[in-house]
Amino acid sequence: MNADTIAQEPVVRVDGLLKTYGDAAALNGVSLQIRPGESVAVMGPSGCGKSTLLNMVAGLDRPTSGSIVVQGEDLGAMNETKLALFRRRHIGMIFQFFNLIDDLPALDNVALVAQLAGTSARQARKDAHELLEKLGVAHRADNYPATLSGGERQRVAAARALMNRPALLLADEPTGALDSRSGEQVMSLLNDLNRLGHTLLIVTHEPRLAARCATRLIEFADGRVVRESTLEPAP
Repeated sequence: MNADTIAQEPVVRVDGLLKTYGDAAALNGVSLQIRPGESVAVMGPSGCGKSTLLNMVAGLDRPTSGSIVVQGEDLGAMNETKLALFRRRHIGMIFQFFNLIDDLPALDNVALVAQLAGTSARQARKDAHELLEKLGVAHRADNYPATLSGGERQRVAAARALMNRPALLLADEPTGALDSRSGEQVMSLLNDLNRLGHTLLIVTHEPRLAARCATRLIEFADGRVVRESTLEPAP
């Protein structure tokens, strides 16, 4: 990152985050920042709190204590309606199992997000096609999810996540449900998105994905950050 980027406000700022379920702490005093243009991978064993962190940053779950600020907005100060609107406008999500609508072709899966935010159907379809083109799957725009490869479905899912030009992209085990070839395609996709300037937070259990796609690694254990390291960008 250059000096101008470093000087900018973080896209994500987490301070003293605690999340408990009964007597168990899923997150225990987590503090971290993610700056514009970073691609940050969070790794750790199952049950260490990494997916809980992602849900908190997405505003899908609320902390027991501590604060989460995304794009300058305190998520804890929002009610559920405002959180849903904020998420729609500022956060894109890429899931392990794609979460595409089976009964809609790829183009409509992507366009629907913009239509729900108030964009006309015609403009939404135009924007969706441009994104599919940018991500290399425009030729599959009329195909239904079941006829797409895993890598193609994840690219359609990424286009959907980008439709409202979010400040932050969250990826939850984005290669976890894919074979090795499709996994390679998704790693290339994540690299492409980061090179285009998108800020990424990636939860993964795969060291190879982190090495290929992240500029910084945050390692979790027992609900805490135990190590942070800078990674060389992929060639």
